[in-house]
Amino acid sequence: MTPTRDRRRRTSASGAQGELNDKWRAMYEGVVRANATIRLLKTVVAAKPSEIPASDAKSIEGEATFLRAHYHFEAWRMWGNIPYFREDDTDFRKAALTSAAVLTEILKDLDASIALLPATPRNGQKGRVTSWTAKAYKGRVQVYAKQFAAALTTLRDVKANGPYKLETSYDKVWTGFSDYANGPETILAYQASTNDGSPDGNNANYGERLSHPHSGSHFGCCGFHQPSFNLVNYFQVDAATGLPLPIVSPGTWNATYGDYAASCPQANVPYPCVATPNMTFDPRLDWTVGRDGVPYKDWGKEAPDWVRQEAYGGPYNSKKNAHEKASGGESSVGWQASQLNNVNIHLYRYADLLLLLAEAEVEAGSLANALADVNEVRARAGVTAQGLGVDRATIAVPITDPSITWAKYKVSPYPAFPTQAYAREAVRAERRLELAMEGQRFFDLRRWGILEATLNPYIAAEKGRLNKLINAQTVGTKHYLYPIPQTQIDLSKSSGGAGLTQNPGW
Repeated sequence: MTPTRDRRRRTSASGAQGELNDKWRAMYEGVVRANATIRLLKTVVAAKPSEIPASDAKSIEGEATFLRAHYHFEAWRMWGNIPYFREDDTDFRKAALTSAAVLTEILKDLDASIALLPATPRNGQKGRVTSWTAKAYKGRVQVYAKQFAAALTTLRDVKANGPYKLETSYDKVWTGFSDYANGPETILAYQASTNDGSPDGNNANYGERLSHPHSGSHFGCCGFHQPSFNLVNYFQVDAATGLPLPIVSPGTWNATYGDYAASCPQANVPYPCVATPNMTFDPRLDWTVGRDGVPYKDWGKEAPDWVRQEAYGGPYNSKKNAHEKASGGESSVGWQASQLNNVNIHLYRYADLLLLLAEAEVEAGSLANALADVNEVRARAGVTAQGLGVDRATIAVPITDPSITWAKYKVSPYPAFPTQAYAREAVRAERRLELAMEGQRFFDLRRWGILEATLNPYIAAEKGRLNKLINAQTVGTKHYLYPIPQTQIDLSKSSGGAGLTQNPGW
């Protein structure tokens, strides 16, 4: 089973874990490439000023500066106190900065990239970063830094004047249909491509290749990155109001769907083995989670043999990373080519920005503005649901389509945010629903300071359902940062280097 994800689920990471060292290396290799680009650019421009048009040189420097900020931000989210490298640094054993100082350096680079980058993609090439990308990213960092007043200025500007808007329906966000790629919602995305001449499909969505449904499905392997019972429960909706059940009835939402043990043949797998037509869900559930008896895009209805080991990981599959059959986005080359596709990975999208803006509005006390931002996201959520999926026209249908027999869908706007506390919980709930399985949740819990209060009850409940969590550890303050890889600590102290210090508790 996936050792990295399982260790993270069990909160049992360590500085000796090779995968954490791989992550550290990947982030700093990105920084090295960005700095090398800036150095080479300056060398060429100084030696041959006419070699590169001034506008292109400015854009290239802006792109590299932005990417340097991005890679440092990703490393900061993992480890907090990290070294920050610029193009004139020559010693890799540089001492780490404090967490706050790292954010200051990131914001400096983002300001520089905003000034350098054009407002539209260089050479018209979709996927390239622009000044609006950098400004949107700056707003995200400001929210993480709890600079809410500054974030309001930045994110309001992007909302009012930037090029971004929500896709017209949720199914267009994560998709293999090329005409939806890099649409109006995309701020920053990993660009995936198939059947482009690259050997073994290396330009495809490679990182998610093992996350498709398992052997009984078209994909054949491997069923990792599975949604939890807790997540599926969270999509329940109050049938009367259309609002999230966790907000309307916070004490009951996790004591229903995942506990229908009597309906399952496996005593230790408490979930309904058939679809749940009498329950009401947010339609985003079935764009996010593969469930037994529910169509999986246009690959047919999911069946129990699509799941790897139910007792170990539960009965669900991830769905956002999969392509549609009708999209033609599947690779024709490479090992298990059916798992390789052209679905871009959203690193930052406009719905995320709207909810970060709503969060800043809540903290500033402007609840009416926060309400409008959240309801804009919820309005789009109610446009389409997973349909029968026999062709492109039936993958996404209105949520009231009579062909839907596996669930009832409903999603309504909030009528009001009566208090700041209520608004804060509503925004946090919306982030979980909208961005589920996109890699934001854990970092959200950490920056909100509710990691222990959220994950310890989750572990206590789910470890009795899933074998993968039997040995899960209690979450504590040390889990607000990952352990710095011991390999990197050792390297940083070589030949009298300043040396990195392990994060507290590890």
